[in-house]
Amino acid sequence: MDDVPSDSLEAALAHTEAAAECAQNASADLARALRRLRASAQVGNLRDLRATLATVQQTAERARDEADRVASSWHLDEDAYFNSGRYSEELLAAAQATGLQLFERDERFYCYPVLVRVAPAERSVFVDRARERRIRPSVLVEHLREVQRRPPRFRPEAFLDALFRVYGHLVAKRGPDQLDAGLPVPLVDVYELMTLMPGSSRDYSRQEFARDVYLLDRGGVTTTRRGYVVSFPASTGARASTAMRVVTESGQEKVYYGLAFSPGG
Repeated sequence: MDDVPSDSLEAALAHTEAAAECAQNASADLARALRRLRASAQVGNLRDLRATLATVQQTAERARDEADRVASSWHLDEDAYFNSGRYSEELLAAAQATGLQLFERDERFYCYPVLVRVAPAERSVFVDRARERRIRPSVLVEHLREVQRRPPRFRPEAFLDALFRVYGHLVAKRGPDQLDAGLPVPLVDVYELMTLMPGSSRDYSRQEFARDVYLLDRGGVTTTRRGYVVSFPASTGARASTAMRVVTESGQEKVYYGLAFSPGG
């Protein structure tokens, strides 16, 4: 741990981990001495009993000292640590050290195909919507590597159908028989309609929606069950506030503006 800053979470956890190991070893020694003492008392071996009593006293004092040390081993100012942004720096450094592609943007970490959000007040992170309390940077990085090895949970067909339903509602506002016109609609309008229910935008963030659009775009599923083909047209007149931005697995930013469905040929 010589290359880890002394005020880092890794160093603080390693210090407490080492202190806990010492206390655990001392407790194990005490437990062994007590077992010997009990065995001597059970059979009446007075010679071993007197010798073991002294050993019990010594190991008990050492165990108590180690317990005191481990109880006072945690020195990290957690609020200052998270508020300073050091956790983000440490997590990125841990990812870089192992070759994991991890990128920070818009208060999220992009680790294809998942998004990671840090919840400092709760001392946890969210990997997509799953809470993860194992936030030690080296441990979290290994967990993210394991997540990447699992089969993807994203279901492109279901997401495509959801987009098509919302698209149909939006184009219907422009007049009758507009579904076959292939008119583009802003993706931000699609997202807002999909998250109208209270709390929906919190449970399904704009960043997650943009990530899902990207997964659909690169996945090759383009045709709905009704035969309409999806596209993501760019608009030269689009405002920056309507842009949906995502960081790809290579760290590049990809921007989406519009959504359109056209009848398949």
